[in-house]
Amino acid sequence: MIINIEQQIRTACAAAVKELYNADMEAASIAVERTNKDQIGDYTVVVFPLLRVSKKKPEETANDLGAYLQANVPQVSGFSVIKGFLNLSLTDSFWIETLGSALHNHEYGKGTPTGQKITVEYCGPNTNKPLHLGHIRNMLLGYSVASILEFAGNEVSKVNIYNDRGIAICKSMLAWQQFGNGETPESSGIKGDHLVGKYYVVFDKKYKEQVEQLKAEGLTEDEAKKKAPIQLEVQAMLLKWEAGDAETIALWEQMNDWVYAGFQVTFDKMGVDFDRDYFESETYLLGRDLVLEGLASGVFFKKEDGSIWVDLTDKGLDQKVLLRSDGTSVYLTQDLGTADLRYDHYHMDRNVYVVADEQNYHFKVLQLTLEKLRKPYAAGIYHLSYGLVELPHGRMKSREGNVVDADDLIQELVAAAKAQTLELGKLENPESEEAEELFRTIGMGALKYFMLRVDPKKKMLFNPEESIDLQGQTGPFVQYSYARIQSIKTKVGDIKIELPTKYALSPLEKEVLIELYQYPAVIQESARNFDPSVVASYTYNLAKTFNKFYVDHSIANAETPEAKHLRLGLADLTAKVLAGAFKLLGIDVPERM
Repeated sequence: MIINIEQQIRTACAAAVKELYNADMEAASIAVERTNKDQIGDYTVVVFPLLRVSKKKPEETANDLGAYLQANVPQVSGFSVIKGFLNLSLTDSFWIETLGSALHNHEYGKGTPTGQKITVEYCGPNTNKPLHLGHIRNMLLGYSVASILEFAGNEVSKVNIYNDRGIAICKSMLAWQQFGNGETPESSGIKGDHLVGKYYVVFDKKYKEQVEQLKAEGLTEDEAKKKAPIQLEVQAMLLKWEAGDAETIALWEQMNDWVYAGFQVTFDKMGVDFDRDYFESETYLLGRDLVLEGLASGVFFKKEDGSIWVDLTDKGLDQKVLLRSDGTSVYLTQDLGTADLRYDHYHMDRNVYVVADEQNYHFKVLQLTLEKLRKPYAAGIYHLSYGLVELPHGRMKSREGNVVDADDLIQELVAAAKAQTLELGKLENPESEEAEELFRTIGMGALKYFMLRVDPKKKMLFNPEESIDLQGQTGPFVQYSYARIQSIKTKVGDIKIELPTKYALSPLEKEVLIELYQYPAVIQESARNFDPSVVASYTYNLAKTFNKFYVDHSIANAETPEAKHLRLGLADLTAKVLAGAFKLLGIDVPERM
């Protein structure tokens, strides 16, 4: 069993305060941190908050506390005091025993069951265009957050909502109907979501042409936008869809099926999946029922034009429309219905929505509206708000065809990985299936790591060239570190690791051990903050620390058998942790590079 040494130090510090100063202090309130690398010690106790009970100077208090801990905590071998900070050194035997426990734990880092049920909604694409760079960040965040939450001890369900109705979908349908000449994915050889997206762009082009023509005829821009024939036609198509017109519904189903098939190909490439799909075309009706119930109970109100609203001014927001005057719903209506249906399915404690920060206001409104409806799951709503992905030339606009397509980007990075690997010249058969799988693993690792290494709350600039670099904080660097360990183990041969009972750790050996010891805490921190960048940064630091250790410490030609077995244990656990952490990020590791 692995000892939580930080908690043990906190508990012992609280006992010391009681014994030395006859005062009570909560163990959880005592700050214990990793010691700075430029100082001697493994963990540091911040003494300043204790001065109010010790009534002594910081250095005196730290010395009192250090002497107590050294006498009463078996794992503490010594201490030093620097300006009121108490640096503790732990015994080598503690670190070696910790390594042994971790090596025998096949699920090292996994949290104990929390009993919490969590749903994570991610992707949420519209069915009128293919997936793009923004969807990639969304999917990778959602999938990795779900994986980390589950590994941390929660019961997690991954869900997707398809925005499969509305005016945008009708634009693709109308353009295909008028200009498609019966084109299909099979007849054109174009992936289904790309084909439908093509006609979304066609609609926008035709619409702009008609607006310019009407302006030339004397209409104002606003008048031209409202009276453009293709705009009037698409509005009529939406009304037909809402009314259940058989021909319109048949076209809608056909084109959505093309999109779903295309999306699935991309999902498979990305390595993401879902436990359940929801469809706006179904849940908006449930949401409309909730709105009508809220109106009947006096929670919502109706305006003179017949539209139904929620008043959130008492919560510091404004009034928000829930049903338009013509009875049609808005996005909020659909989200109300989806949340209610999801609770029926999962009875979740937390309902996580992975959606860009453009929708911060929307999710505040959603939560407050559900609170007004007295829904038991309202308090559990959590918006994982992330920054948009920016490009050197500005933001993407799907209607103009100015996007970084997900499929194209994947292909580009796999090709870049292939070119880089071939340039190194280490592959025996670069045309084999094994080599192609390696290129895919490196390329996808580059893409995923680059997306996940950034705090979700921050905007990011995507740079494909930087992501594929074997140096620096990249996926290929960590993958190479893993492959390097596999090469070391092959060189050493199949040896049963027997850790020494007495061994003096070198500073670099201990540094790797301390980094490995942090893994369970890293998982919990990442889960607590819904932030995969915590895990991503940890893998880079671990790989960098191991590589620094390996430069100075031979494994195959270690000075003694004890050193060889200890270092093999370090290498083995490092590889397992890197592979396990990368799995939580949705990234594969190659056995060789």
